[in-house]
Amino acid sequence: MTWHRVRLALVGLLLVMLAGVVGYSVLGFGLLDAVYQTVTTVSTVGFREVRPLSDAGRVLTIALILLGTGTALYTFGLLVEAVVEGGIRDLFGRRRMDKKIAGMQGHVIVCGWGRVGKAIARNVTGMGHEVVVVDCDPDRTADVPHPTVVGDATEDDVLRAAGIERARALVAAIDTDAENLYVTLSGRALRPDLFVVARARLRESEEKLLRAGADRVVNPQAIGGARMAAFVLQPHVAEFLDVVMHDGSLEFRLEEVHVPERSPLAGRSLREAHIRDRTGALVLALRDRSGTFTTNPSPETRIESGQVLIAVGTAAQLAALGAAVSAP
Repeated sequence: MTWHRVRLALVGLLLVMLAGVVGYSVLGFGLLDAVYQTVTTVSTVGFREVRPLSDAGRVLTIALILLGTGTALYTFGLLVEAVVEGGIRDLFGRRRMDKKIAGMQGHVIVCGWGRVGKAIARNVTGMGHEVVVVDCDPDRTADVPHPTVVGDATEDDVLRAAGIERARALVAAIDTDAENLYVTLSGRALRPDLFVVARARLRESEEKLLRAGADRVVNPQAIGGARMAAFVLQPHVAEFLDVVMHDGSLEFRLEEVHVPERSPLAGRSLREAHIRDRTGALVLALRDRSGTFTTNPSPETRIESGQVLIAVGTAAQLAALGAAVSAP
């Protein structure tokens, strides 16, 4: 609102100046003399008059002093208010943002606030996790509903400002594969244990991103094509999985549960662990340390520490499964 008032005040000052120049020109002043006389009058500098003034010239000068000086002071005051107010707001807003990020733990850093970055942030926050957005364009991040860091995501200091030491994952979703490669390298160097997901536009870049340290590489075009094909061939299955994974409107959902070291269930079979009876959750698959999946496991399948259980159930059932796996 302040800058709108500044623009109106500047227009008013310009009109007063224009009226002064026209008035002095009518009284016989040359163009340069008219401009000079108007500027010295409005600015109250007080230099000598260009030429003796007639009664009409004195009346015009008095009007310019009253209108022009007031308009100029009002415009100057608005400019100072806008600059000071905006600077203070930005300063304190940045400090609050930095303080909030410093207190975050286990958040997800999303580098790149484009269409892909927005979709990632929407889904991550929809699952109850916090997000910090990193982008080099201040205009693009002006209305981001999450904590933001404005800067080059390939720089270590920017990633530190986003709290990479305390983050659970880093997502490189910038427009170019080269920038995503540098973000991946920087993130892996700062946090060797960090889970890194990188976006790839070209198929040839996928292997490079994996070699750079990305745990997963996603090609949005390929994923989009696969989903469209799934809707063509198995629309109900595809829609069900979408709802379970992202919508949240169903009571049931899919979730992964990590089996920690010294878990009380480690070494037991699924039958012996009584997971279904104790928690109500259903284990659909197990993934071992090598990345191999055991799907539709039999009751005799043994649970080992370091495995990941892929289970389906309500939020309460999955929480009970997590507690049973992690209980001392």
